[in-house]
Amino acid sequence: MLIETYQNVIIGSGEGGKYLAWHLAQSGQKTAVIERRWIGGSCPNTNCLPSKNEIWSAKVANLVYHASKFGSITRPGPVDMAVVRKRKRQMVEGLIAMHLDRYKAAGAELILGEARFSAGNVIDVKLNHGGTRTLGGERIFLNLGTHAAIPAIPGLVDSAPLTNIEVLELDRLPEHLIVIGGGYVGLEFAQAYRRFGSRVTILHQGTQLLDKADSDVAKEIVRLFTSEGIDVLSPAKIVSVRGRSGTEVTIDIETDFGESQISGSDVFVATGRIPNTAGIGLESAGIEVDERGYIKVNERLETTAPNVWAIGECAGSAQFTHASLDDFRVIRDNLAGGNRSTRNRVIPSCLFIDPPVAHIGLTENEAKRQGIEVQVAKSPMMAVLRTRTIDETNGFMKALIDPNEGKILGFTMIGPEAGEVMAVVQLAMLAGFQSTVLKDAILTHPTMAEGLNVLFSSVRLSNRDAGKTNDIKSPVTAA
Repeated sequence: MLIETYQNVIIGSGEGGKYLAWHLAQSGQKTAVIERRWIGGSCPNTNCLPSKNEIWSAKVANLVYHASKFGSITRPGPVDMAVVRKRKRQMVEGLIAMHLDRYKAAGAELILGEARFSAGNVIDVKLNHGGTRTLGGERIFLNLGTHAAIPAIPGLVDSAPLTNIEVLELDRLPEHLIVIGGGYVGLEFAQAYRRFGSRVTILHQGTQLLDKADSDVAKEIVRLFTSEGIDVLSPAKIVSVRGRSGTEVTIDIETDFGESQISGSDVFVATGRIPNTAGIGLESAGIEVDERGYIKVNERLETTAPNVWAIGECAGSAQFTHASLDDFRVIRDNLAGGNRSTRNRVIPSCLFIDPPVAHIGLTENEAKRQGIEVQVAKSPMMAVLRTRTIDETNGFMKALIDPNEGKILGFTMIGPEAGEVMAVVQLAMLAGFQSTVLKDAILTHPTMAEGLNVLFSSVRLSNRDAGKTNDIKSPVTAA
């Protein structure tokens, strides 16, 4: 058996893995990446970017529907889902080409096939085009990703439900889409397909949508969705499923009001993710996983096996592309002799419904649970004059502030451009600024970020910190 030796072997070409591969290869190290299907990982192929592509198509459809309010003389018509899919596919094809160019420029070898550990640092690869190769890596990095979980509900698997992969490939409009799950993926597609023209029902087992969010956030989402004609049932226990998605499905449910049935044309499952760690021989390499199948790692992302690291979702990192990218930075810097850690990372998030929901830091629920004293500042989006100009006044901004030191501990926004506004707050948090910095900053009028002036104007610091300002040095005077 011929073992091809590499300094670095990376299994999976997702965000953290591909950036690590390009970095190591450009550093002159012999590096191979094994990818079984999605070049560049799930983000550019089946998750983040293609979903946001179709969500924007739904935004355009919604604007056309309301065009007369803005003075445009047009009439909404049916959405051509084949064109929606074509636009998405064109974007994905361009992204794949971009990734292939990056691999060529960096000098990292991309091997398309399915990897399995045979022993220690030896990996057998069943090539997609036929044949096999055996690779040995001085260092191995696991960027395995996750896949959609299908709950063990009687009849659900047999109904051939849609997941995030299949729903992005629809070239038709479901008459009635039943969405199982009230998390990020379920909510984004629920609103998008309602705006495309489907009737949509959300079934969520939890007591509220977005289980970890504050109740006022969840209630505002329900209010927004209900105003668009989306039916939200939460909590709803799914008892059984009959029929086949794409033709007709009937779902038996139990709610606080008793037993009932929901019938629709299609069912879409968005109830969480499962790590892609089973069946690839991790145990033969001494790589341990936890009870949920996630790879056990320390704060440096080192696994239980020597010279093996894990990156991204399979390592239990937050299921966001930007978290995987930071995992790459942790590993990159530590390989160069640094001491970077994943401990105490504050990772932002953005739910791309319309208006989007952005969050960073503590929630009120977490503050209460941890016994952290906070002052809560809250302001409706209507108070931000920019929202009046675009006629999008739904939502609110909310911040949690340390009442003694004045530092911002958390921020949530439901409103237009929420992710961009959150980035401003995130930078203030990273710098350790008091909330007075954003209260007194000269922010451009009229922009969404200007609302931060309004939000933080209600904050009153304790007497001990009253009048204290941050010592901000200009680029000219900074040492």
